[in-house]
Order: sequence, then C-alpha cells, then structure tokens
Amino acid sequence: MPPLPKNVRFGRHGRIGILKKVPRDLWEHPRYRGRAKVIERSTGIADEAGGVAIARTLLDDLEREFARCRADFAERPGRKNAAPKPRPTEADGLARPRSQVGEQTWREILAAGIREFSEKGLRGARIDDIAAQTQTTKPMIYYHFGSKEKLYAAVIEEAYRGMRSLEHGLHLEDLPPEAAMRRLVEATFDVRAAHPEWVRLVTVENIERACHISGRASITRLNATALETVRDLLERGERLGVFRQGLKAWQVHLLITSLCFYRVSNRHTWQAIFELDLWETENATLQRQMIVDAVLRYVRQDATFEPRENAECATSAVGSPGLSD
Repeated sequence: MPPLPKNVRFGRHGRIGILKKVPRDLWEHPRYRGRAKVIERSTGIADEAGGVAIARTLLDDLEREFARCRADFAERPGRKNAAPKPRPTEADGLARPRSQVGEQTWREILAAGIREFSEKGLRGARIDDIAAQTQTTKPMIYYHFGSKEKLYAAVIEEAYRGMRSLEHGLHLEDLPPEAAMRRLVEATFDVRAAHPEWVRLVTVENIERACHISGRASITRLNATALETVRDLLERGERLGVFRQGLKAWQVHLLITSLCFYRVSNRHTWQAIFELDLWETENATLQRQMIVDAVLRYVRQDATFEPRENAECATSAVGSPGLSD
C-alpha cells in the first residue's frame, strides 16, 4: 500500500483524517491564540481513495484559511515586525505542550487514561484501550505524550490537579478558622468519595514507589498548595487563639487525608472482613462527622495532647520520599 500524502492520517476506526500544524507566524492571531496549534480533522469515511480526496480538499481549505488570517494579521498595526512566539518546550518531560493538541482531545485522553490506569494499574493498562475510548488514535497518543509512562505521569498529575482544585474554590479566608477547617475536611472527604479513581491512582503510584513523578517540578508546585492552605489556616487560628500552638501543616494534612483516603482505598477489604460497607449512606454520614470531629479536637486550643520528646519515628516518616496523599 503506498504511503498516504503528507498531513493525511488514518484516524479512529480507520477513517481518513488530516493533521496540520498552524504556522508559527499565526500563533498570536485571534483565531488561534490560546487554542491548539495542531488542527486535527476527520473526513468521516474509511475508503482510502475517497478519504484522501476529501482530505486534500480539507488541507487546501486550511491553506486558504491560513492565507486569509496571514493577510488580516499583516494589516494590523505593529504586527509586521513582531517577534514570533517562542516555541514551547516539554515542561518536566511529562508530555508535549498542551498548545500542540486540541483541548478536547487532550481531556479525552486524560479521562480515558484515568479510567484505565486506576482500574488496571500502569502494567495492565493498554494504550489501545485508551485510544478506543477517545476520538484519536494510538499513534497520536504516542505523538502527544511520548510514551505510556509519560501518559501515566500526566494522568497522575491530572488527578492531583483535581484534588488540589478543591482548595481554590472553598474561600477559606472568608470564614472563621474553625468553620474553615470544618469546610476543608468536609470537602476533602467529599472529593475523595466522589473520585475513588484518584485514590486508586495514588495507590498505584505508591506501589511504583513514586518513580514516575519524583523530581517533577510541576507535581511539586501543584501539591505545594495543599500544605500552604493548611499552614495559613493554622496560623490564622493560632493568632485568634482558637487553635493550639506548634501544630505543623503536614501533621494536620496527614490526619485529614489519611482518614478520607483509607475509607476509599480499603472499602472492599473492610466489606469482606467485617461485612461493613463504608460507603453505605448512613455509615458514610457518620464517618464524615467523625473525621470532622477528630480534626477539630486535634487542632483546638483546649486540646490536651502531650508532646512526645522522642519524635524519631515522625521525623523518619516525614523525611521519606512519597506522595502528599
């Protein structure tokens, strides 16, 4: 079979499509600014002869579109000598920059990856199965992400991004410290319950000894907000005299996340051993309140906890490499 013309590809289910990069001098044009810099379109048919003919027409239409945009751009004041936008780089080695892939396709791949990796782990998941759940192909996934391991790392980062996003929308600074702590615990409980796949992914990465995300600057920056949120809340409560002094942000974060995490990660073993469904509505409501009470009692000013002089175990645990959840 002769090779397909340049920029013509076999897409999902064997349908012919095109893949065309937006010229670099048009990246700042309003039509393309902030959007994908690679245009991917399908002809909708699998017949090679007819598909290639339609694909050529689509490519010709794109070239005319580029020409119109280039003419429009050249007429704008100050644009003729404008410096082109710097070419993006592979930040942290996770994947090609998102500007090179359509946002919808990117989201589809990550969503399918979350499902596959959380259910089957890194070793059991297959790129073919992920591609089958999206509007793209296995070669395109490899093009955009580089490898199965890099896609997996991007999926882990996406899961953490979902976890961390809850802190940004809680507006804890608008609440008194105790009410803010209650909201933080409840939101952490709710988001873990709503997304057990995130919990499974973190469990998988711990089995992998965090080797796929260790040293990733993007992961470190993303999760730094978790401790910052708790630290700010503790400092505010301490200043107002409602939280006891000397609490560390990692201690409270560990208490909150471990309790909310364990009920998700160990749900099935609890049901098998104790014949207790931790996700049954009444049980879940009691657990939610129990965790809120435990955290508030730990941080309150009137709490009677005796500090231990020998903190070697705690120091050793904190110094060990790992994940924030």
